[in-house]
Amino acid sequence: MSFIEKTMMENFKTEQEVFWAGSFGSNYISRNKSEKLLASNVSFFSRIFKSIDKISSCLEFGANIGMNLRAIQLLLPNIAMKAIEINAQACIELSKVIGKECVFQESILDYQNYEKFDLVLVKTVLIHINPEMLSSVYQKLYEASSKYILVCEYYNPAPVTINYRGHDNRLFKRDFAGELMDKYSNLKLLDYGFVYKRDVNFPQDDINWFLLEKH
Repeated sequence: MSFIEKTMMENFKTEQEVFWAGSFGSNYISRNKSEKLLASNVSFFSRIFKSIDKISSCLEFGANIGMNLRAIQLLLPNIAMKAIEINAQACIELSKVIGKECVFQESILDYQNYEKFDLVLVKTVLIHINPEMLSSVYQKLYEASSKYILVCEYYNPAPVTINYRGHDNRLFKRDFAGELMDKYSNLKLLDYGFVYKRDVNFPQDDINWFLLEKH
């Protein structure tokens, strides 16, 4: 761990947070920014939104530069959106999408729920959370939602750790949605699906999505 990373550890609870708040998280921005991805995201969310009632607000956990929220804006132009993002450089771009006042520049682990949203979204973020902190993050997802929670992650029936771009302990696969439903008995599975990275027109990175509803 570099001196800068060691210094950053004073502000965060886990090495994973330092990883995404630092240079790797900043370099991720260029890989996560294209009109092709935006088109794929529009297709992705349009499929999911067919299963939900009208919503007027959304909170995204780990929004990066807002590529998911840009797609949702195109589908639901009047929706109010806020987001949590740990990387300062990403927050600058994210602010251009939803406004600086709607961006919580902090770790998900530090976020405090002050309001509820019709839809709470997390997409390829739980896979990068330290597994020991997942229970706390699940609670934040649950408490922030007034109706729907959308979990879009890499699925595995049992917890596994995968090397991520040459880094150990940075990607964890498991049944996130199942664990959420086990933790909160009033969460019900409304719909689910999978989008393959080899989809000819609208690929996603082998993402399994699970739409949960509070009852």
